[in-house]
Amino acid sequence: MNQIKQTNTPKVLKLIKVFIHHVRSATVVEALSDAGYKNITIMDVKGTLKAISESEQDYSTEAGVIISEVRLSLVCEESQVDEVTTIICKAGRIGPNISGWVYVSPIEQALPIGGKDI
Repeated sequence: MNQIKQTNTPKVLKLIKVFIHHVRSATVVEALSDAGYKNITIMDVKGTLKAISESEQDYSTEAGVIISEVRLSLVCEESQVDEVTTIICKAGRIGPNISGWVYVSPIEQALPIGGKDI
């Protein structure tokens, strides 16, 4: 399993944020889960990805034409970033157009809440 292991050696962690169409979110989550990535946050958000069809579009006074999107977030070790982003891009793709965005950011610190003392 590709969970982050807690050791005394500091790990370089990355936050992966993904914005994709709803229709691909379950496929992406399943592909990540199958690869051992389990701690995935899933949020419904409004965004400006290009709509797949007109039925997907809505209007916002703040942003104009928007769609309902899904934001996925997970933390992984720096050495796992290429694997994670490849899984996301493969599973999240819809046709020839841009199907979403993947952002990779550094994590300054990660602290457990509760559990055994480290």
